[in-house]
Amino acid sequence: LQVFDDTGKDVTPHPLFHSDPNTAAPRQGKLLESSAHLRATGSGDVSSLPVHQTSGVNGAVSTLDERTEPGSRWDTTGSSSDAQERREERTELTEDVLDRRVDIYLMETETLWIVDMPPSVVSAESEEAGRVRERNRIYAEVCKTRPGNDRFVEKMMQTIKGAAKNKEVQCDKIIVADRGMTVTSWDLYQSFHLSEREPAAKAQSSRATTGTSSSSPATKGHGQTVPISSARGSTTSSTTTSKSAVLTRAHEEEGCRSEAILTSESFQQHLFFMERILMENIFQPKLAVYRQLPVLREPVVPSSTGATAAALEEAEQEEDDKEKEEQEEQKEAFIEPPVLSDTNKATEEISPPRLEELWSYTCDLTNGHSVSSMAWSRVNPDLLAVGYGAFHFKDQKKGLACCWSLKNPRWPERVVWCEHGVTALDFSMASPNLLAVGMYDGSVAICNVRSRDHAACLESGDSSDNLTGPVWQLRWVEQDGDATGDGSRERLLCVSADGRVTEWLVQKRLHCTDLMTIKRTEREKTRLPGGKERKSEALLSRQAAGMCFDFHPKDTNFYLTGTEEGHIHLCSSSCNEQFLRPYRGHKGPVYKVTWNPFSTDMFLSCSADWSIILWHRESQTPILTFNSIAAFVHDIMWSPKSACIFAAVKESRAEIWDLSVSSLNPTISCFASPGVTFTSVLFAQDTDCLLVGNSKGVVGVFELQNLAAPSSRKV
Repeated sequence: LQVFDDTGKDVTPHPLFHSDPNTAAPRQGKLLESSAHLRATGSGDVSSLPVHQTSGVNGAVSTLDERTEPGSRWDTTGSSSDAQERREERTELTEDVLDRRVDIYLMETETLWIVDMPPSVVSAESEEAGRVRERNRIYAEVCKTRPGNDRFVEKMMQTIKGAAKNKEVQCDKIIVADRGMTVTSWDLYQSFHLSEREPAAKAQSSRATTGTSSSSPATKGHGQTVPISSARGSTTSSTTTSKSAVLTRAHEEEGCRSEAILTSESFQQHLFFMERILMENIFQPKLAVYRQLPVLREPVVPSSTGATAAALEEAEQEEDDKEKEEQEEQKEAFIEPPVLSDTNKATEEISPPRLEELWSYTCDLTNGHSVSSMAWSRVNPDLLAVGYGAFHFKDQKKGLACCWSLKNPRWPERVVWCEHGVTALDFSMASPNLLAVGMYDGSVAICNVRSRDHAACLESGDSSDNLTGPVWQLRWVEQDGDATGDGSRERLLCVSADGRVTEWLVQKRLHCTDLMTIKRTEREKTRLPGGKERKSEALLSRQAAGMCFDFHPKDTNFYLTGTEEGHIHLCSSSCNEQFLRPYRGHKGPVYKVTWNPFSTDMFLSCSADWSIILWHRESQTPILTFNSIAAFVHDIMWSPKSACIFAAVKESRAEIWDLSVSSLNPTISCFASPGVTFTSVLFAQDTDCLLVGNSKGVVGVFELQNLAAPSSRKV
């Protein structure tokens, strides 16, 4: 009897004991197993197999019938020779067998795990992520309750007790001593109330010291004596200790009190007024000359031996005569001198005009900074804004803008620090407290001079439409009537080295729009000696770097722009595509262009080609060219009192030109110190004074003396 499982595998159990040990169990082949399986399942199952299996089964059955003897159901015995013959028959390979297609299937075997080390990191999307987060939270709470925390809970636990260690340290023996002293009631009172009764405490301490130093007994009333020498040591020690403690506390209280006084607002205000008074006393004569007022002189104090009344009257008379002479000289300075003949010229002595320095605006903050621009306040004529910065790329460093007042020439009233050098500044007319500042990196800032903050209140920032070159000039311009007809409005305009004339919109932040893009102009074609035209040079950039600009004093719709290529263009605010008229006369960069405030059809320009040119609006050719020395002309300005006078600063020389006297040589010249370069010039508004800035951060104030030119407003 045999047992087969569902897959047809023989699972018949073998006996554990055989009756005949010499008899071995017969081995069954695969063919016998298949035939046995067929017989066990019945002959009817053979018909149910597929066609390709049925033939194999039939062949197996026939082979089994040939091997069995007739009359027996199964014959499992056989000789080894028969089995060898059958094996040889099965292993014979024919051409059909070799040509037959054999399918081989490769299957993955079971993985054998040798070492399994789970990672400490779990994916956030895995099933164990929630449990890991909970464990981490519990661990964090445990860490929070560590010793030293208010939430720490002390618990008992068993730990391994380590071996005890003995350490021995040698130290000095601690000596305990008891000391005592006698303190009187007045010692306690003095130590406690010293801040209020310091003079009384000092008197009492000196009195106690004097009393204890006496060796004779003190006599009390009715002949009774009290010995004092016994308490002498205790009283002296108590007095010394209390006195040292009192002095220490007094110094601390004095320091706190003095610091509170120095930082108080009332004390700062009193210091401010005192500073004003001191500056007025120091600079009173110079300020009087600046404002064209009589100079106050100190009165003559009579000696103790006494001067008579006649001597006092003579001194007063001399002072009155001197004042009258000075007033007459000041009046003659503004009167046109009469035309003298040759004979009269020899006899008549006329003092030459000159510049006399009154004072200088300078301090420790401005040392090492070059003065780049200056501007007066539109409302307060005593307030001057000065910008400090470098004009060259290699000399760049942090700049600053200072507001100076005539009341204190030693220190600026306001200081605004900038990240880059200041190249231009100007006060607003509509809001006089606003100061616009242009810098070397192309940024623009607006400062509030009423605030004591050292930073700008509004900056252009790092937007995409910002300027990419230095802001060489910046101005607030009041336009009479805009496109909407709402009346006049003020605009902030600037010209930069990237060839743009820009208008800034002052809102929550500064935004700019281009008013004009300065383009390069083609040079006039020149012919060679052979009659051929010279080839024109290729332009690296279509835009010309703007160096300066100035708006017409009567019609702000028109303005002039000076470029780095040496050309001047007349432009209009309503036409931003082309120039109205070009002016060609300079061979170098145009540093400054300015309209005449009285004859509004005339304007001046200065350049790096050492020349100053006078132009007329309707003529494209220069009218006059002024050359004095071979040096760059950095700045020029028309006089606010005369249409014939203008000032110019060159590298080492400041000049005053009076066209009514001479157009060939300057009327007044002032030379700079060695190593100093003049950079900017500015006329005072209401006085005959000139301000000149240099490369050392100093703004000098000069008085124009004996300038005989009339204050005429006609050219």
